[in-house]
Amino acid sequence: MMARRAFLVKSLAGGTLAATGLASASERSTASAEAAAKSGYAPVNGLRLYYEIYGDGVPLILMHGGIGSIEMFSAILPALASGRKVIAVDLQGHGRTADIDRPLSYDAMADDISGLLKHLGIEKADVMGYSLGAGVALRTAVRYPGAVRKLVLVSIPYRRDGWHADVLAQMAMLGPAAAEQMKPSPLYQTYARVAPRPEDWTRLVVKVGTLINTDYDWSRDVSAIQAPTMLVFGDADAVRPEHAVEFFKLLGGGQRDGGWDRSGISKARLAFLPGVTHYNICAQAALVSTVAPFLDAAPTETK
Repeated sequence: MMARRAFLVKSLAGGTLAATGLASASERSTASAEAAAKSGYAPVNGLRLYYEIYGDGVPLILMHGGIGSIEMFSAILPALASGRKVIAVDLQGHGRTADIDRPLSYDAMADDISGLLKHLGIEKADVMGYSLGAGVALRTAVRYPGAVRKLVLVSIPYRRDGWHADVLAQMAMLGPAAAEQMKPSPLYQTYARVAPRPEDWTRLVVKVGTLINTDYDWSRDVSAIQAPTMLVFGDADAVRPEHAVEFFKLLGGGQRDGGWDRSGISKARLAFLPGVTHYNICAQAALVSTVAPFLDAAPTETK
């Protein structure tokens, strides 16, 4: 049981643990605050939603994984913000955004992102999320299609059984005991340092556990997404590779040969990063070099 909980800690820490070798948690937080051109709180749906803005150009909303925060992207934020305006968000109950008396749900958090865009006066933006944040990104594209220019989903299945079976077993263990076991981790240390109410740690873990253990199937919604969409996974991801390909096909990808003139290429993109797992994908320079050309391409280049 202890070994399983240790694996759970590693799994949920995701990019935060991967970035630990690049800089200490406090150094990453300080660097992040110094690099941000602006930070603030958007009053949306009863929340004070925290955000940081980096760079200039086409806006990109960036969302972290479960029980994480903006710090998950600290290793790649400078590169990602080169030539675009990155608006990184701490989702409900995460990081610097205090929780409210509302269950965590993908749709509610998508509503928060819509509210943030309105607060910032942004009519349309690119939207990118990792893991739980990718679920929020997907639901934002479904619920607010006019607000999403391009969509990037990193390491998320469109149906809950897309996770490997052992990952689903670890998710089932996420509760108060797991929250206590995770306290030595950098993930908790970051939360304790930046959260307005560090005592809400167990509440957050339990809420995330409830969310990720709730069954879902977004296949019909995925097929209706209009925004050009890129899916990114590690080749050793927590999401089954065959499920990733099914996801791509639902978006219209992989249906036929692309052709010499590229006329058979859909507006969907699929990338597997070699030697990368679910837990370190957010610290990879390859993530930026993979996503950036997709985001930068003119609409006529993304069919």
